[in-house]
Amino acid sequence: MIKTGDKLPEVSFSQLTKEGVMNPTTSQIFANKKVVLFAVPGAFTPTCSAAHLPGYITLADQIKAKGVDAIVCTAVNDAFVMSAWAKSQNAEEIVFLADGGAAFHKAIGLTMETGDFGGLRSQRYAMIVENGVVTLLNVEAPKTFEVSKAEVILAAL
Repeated sequence: MIKTGDKLPEVSFSQLTKEGVMNPTTSQIFANKKVVLFAVPGAFTPTCSAAHLPGYITLADQIKAKGVDAIVCTAVNDAFVMSAWAKSQNAEEIVFLADGGAAFHKAIGLTMETGDFGGLRSQRYAMIVENGVVTLLNVEAPKTFEVSKAEVILAAL
């Protein structure tokens, strides 16, 4: 599993933009930037939609005021699902990156098998990344929602 001090691996994500589906790479997203990255097991799922994402939406201005260039949400979903979720949550301040094949989450060792729920998914976590290097990593224990909350990350900044 990735740890504090490690550089993020180079992979491509999918992102639905006004120009269509784009495939930004890790280096394009994180190079020369301070980024808060959080992951959810799935878009539109209960804790993710009712608590995890809304916390980052509510605190986005305060997080960015701490010198954060971008707040990024990722999940093992496709770009269309991630875009629809963003719209349904009025999440204009958050960048949504799809990891449909779980390439990123496999590379950082933060996948989990959920069986009939959705198969291979991301674990729930949040990290602070500076110029592609992880400076804080908070991974949730199974079925918990404590250390990856927006409030915890804001306090760490």
